[in-house]
Amino acid sequence: MRRALELARGAEARGEVPVGAVIVRHGVVLGEGSNRTIEDADPTAHAEVVAIRAAAALEGDWRLLDTTLYVTLEPCTMCAGAIVLARIPRVVFATYDPKAGMGGSIENLLQDARLNHRCAVTSGVLANEASAMLKDFFRSRR
Repeated sequence: MRRALELARGAEARGEVPVGAVIVRHGVVLGEGSNRTIEDADPTAHAEVVAIRAAAALEGDWRLLDTTLYVTLEPCTMCAGAIVLARIPRVVFATYDPKAGMGGSIENLLQDARLNHRCAVTSGVLANEASAMLKDFFRSRR
């Protein structure tokens, strides 16, 4: 999660919403990313999607089995869907997103029993640091 927070700080320095994500298998980073929606002019360039694309390209496979995704903010609907489709078995996120979160805030798409894949979810890892970064970012924009 510390690496994800570093990536989030990098996004903030570029004027992006400070969110970072890292995909790991057995201690080896397969992919990482931070929000790039503004610089890429791409609404799908969320940190999780950037990290999933990098890991899938490295692996040469869309299935990211036996991995853990660490992300500084609870995944949104799009990202939760991508996580489920990539078959990522475990998601660890720092802070909840009460307005868009799909890991338990609004709904829990990551663990929806109607889907063919569900993730183990851990929340609250370095939550204070991630939450403060996001609050400071949005406060400075107002």
